[in-house]
Amino acid sequence: MQHPDPGSPDLSDRNVTRDLLGRYDRPGPRYTSYPTAVEFAPIRPGIYESRLEEANRAADAPLSLYLHLPFCDHRCLFCGCHVIISPHKEKAAPYLELLKREVDLVAARLPDRRKVSQLHFGGGTPTYFTPGQLADLLEHLLERFEPQPGAELAVEVDPRVTTAEHIDTLARFGFNRISLGVQDLTPEVQEAVERIQSLEMTRAIVDRARDKGYGGVNVDLIYGLPHQTPETFEKTVEAVIAMGADRAAVYSFAFVPWMKAHMKKMGDGVLPDRDTKFDLFATARARFLAAGYEAIGMDHFAKPGDELAKARREGRLRRNFMGYCVVPAPDMIGLGISAIGDVREAYIQNAKKLSDYRNAIEEDRLPAEKELCRSGEDELRRQVIHELMCNFKIDIPPVERDHGIDFAEHFAEDLRRLRDHEKEGLVRITPERIEATPVGELFVRNLAMCFDVYWREKHENSGESIFSRTV
Repeated sequence: MQHPDPGSPDLSDRNVTRDLLGRYDRPGPRYTSYPTAVEFAPIRPGIYESRLEEANRAADAPLSLYLHLPFCDHRCLFCGCHVIISPHKEKAAPYLELLKREVDLVAARLPDRRKVSQLHFGGGTPTYFTPGQLADLLEHLLERFEPQPGAELAVEVDPRVTTAEHIDTLARFGFNRISLGVQDLTPEVQEAVERIQSLEMTRAIVDRARDKGYGGVNVDLIYGLPHQTPETFEKTVEAVIAMGADRAAVYSFAFVPWMKAHMKKMGDGVLPDRDTKFDLFATARARFLAAGYEAIGMDHFAKPGDELAKARREGRLRRNFMGYCVVPAPDMIGLGISAIGDVREAYIQNAKKLSDYRNAIEEDRLPAEKELCRSGEDELRRQVIHELMCNFKIDIPPVERDHGIDFAEHFAEDLRRLRDHEKEGLVRITPERIEATPVGELFVRNLAMCFDVYWREKHENSGESIFSRTV
């Protein structure tokens, strides 16, 4: 058995950690962006168009493209994504035509910048659509945007509706990464969250992807679901390892029934308590580390040869709306309802309602609905927060050079807050570096919140439950 990375928490002193859990498990952002999406405002006329025009001038730089395909046959009770549930697939077909028209609207504003280093199909369930429908969409898209050599083309799939033909069709268009939603393989858990998915069904998709040359397989797991125990969750993790997954995301279940009413069907009485939930994650972490995976940020694990692990070692790991990732392009275009892009220091979010999205497209307008144009201060704090979230440390001299500041002076209030956590043994602060301790890595969201001025000015004492809990 391999030993865990010495920089990773071994979680051996559970009593200390449980004491900390009692005081630190609180609502807070996940920091897939900074500022977070709750700060987005209605878009001002011309903002998106001007940012695309500016992006077009960086003609030699590649783009990242994210396409949101929101449809699902059935709603899983744990789901917090923006989805449309429709078992009548013929009603969803017009969405693909709208999406193709949005591709045209964006492409027209990027006449000199069409190379793509990253393409991601997310959902919902992209494989809700037939292989032929996906092929038609891809032919349209790739006539306008060309993947450069070595580009990452990734798709999220639900093994329950994904066929060998889906895998083969996407491979024909160059897809080389696949992410499978698994969550938990325990029958009792699956019944409670209304997602019945066998190990054999899941393994068949992984094997088919391997046979067709997909170089990266990711599996998503969730801890904190009804009826989970450390013993049953360990069996799920062992099955994922046995499948040979290149990476795994082990997400904390965000139980937010006030935002997602369908979660009420589970009933919070069947959810694991706080200590059990911590044990679920600790068990998963121990099994992945023992199997030779490396810990990536707060909730990902990857084999040493996987691109995420390489990026972490080389300081290239980043965080965006898809979680921990490697960002090979300076601008990301979001396409489809609710999709979020990041273009020239501005977050741009499309309309969330299908009717609003359709109206904009039919009027030949970009369907952007919200935006946040980051200030210089936002960029500074974004860098600091992402360094902490991705690498568990902030090297201070580079930040001072990049932004022309005296760190201690500029972040005086932030450091005052951080020193309270230093007293708890969660972080070490020196004039040169801020670094989370092994136990502090478990509470990195709490540490990052010290640098979030939006949090402390608008949300810290508001009593609003707009964020999931930090552990």
